[in-house]
This record gives sequence, structure tokens and C-alpha cells, in this order.
Amino acid sequence: QVQLVESGGGLVQAGGSLRLSCAASGNIFSINAMGWYRQAPGKQRELVAAITSGGSTNYADSVKGRFTISRDSAKNTVYLQMNSLKPEDTDVYYCNIVDVRRVNYWGKGTLVTVSS
Repeated sequence: QVQLVESGGGLVQAGGSLRLSCAASGNIFSINAMGWYRQAPGKQRELVAAITSGGSTNYADSVKGRFTISRDSAKNTVYLQMNSLKPEDTDVYYCNIVDVRRVNYWGKGTLVTVSS
């Protein structure tokens, strides 16, 4: 069984920063991609940022230049550094990993609230 444990969410003022972390443990097959998604109530979950095993990254247009994704493959951990936060970044953020068999695993989510 694979577990993803997220941390780092919370309340921050607009313009502030937060760093999310997600550590994967358990019976993990070789990890391919790791990423972060977010979802607001009543809306679809959307990709925020992703990083492959080779280090290639992909960002949503709305966070480019403000958010940075990184990973520590030895620790099966992915990070999301979020700077210049805006109220519209308020969401529940979910960690995601995809192994080489294309099996998806999800964290339980961490709430990020940005006040104006």
C-alpha cells in the first residue's frame, strides 16, 4: 500500500509564500512523475505543476514564474514552493505520483488559504 503525506498548507496573506511537501511511502514501484493539483469546491481538479523522473517540469499558466516544483527522488518527496501568492490560489492542494506502470496515487489534500 502506498501512502502520500502532505504538509505545509495554511493561511497566508497575499504576496506571501508557502512550501508544500509530499512524502511517499509504502510499496512504491518505480516513480515516474510527481506533481501537485488543486481543486476548489464544485470545480474540477487541475494541474498546478508536475516533474518527471528526468527533471522536466510543467506548470499551469496561472502559476508560472511564482511556483517552483522540485523533487528528492532518494526520499520519494516532492515539493512546491509557492511565492507571490494570490487570493485566487486558495484551494485544496493534492499531491500526485505516477509510477512507471502509470498507476496514480493521491494524497488526502492540504488546504492553502490566501487572504487579501
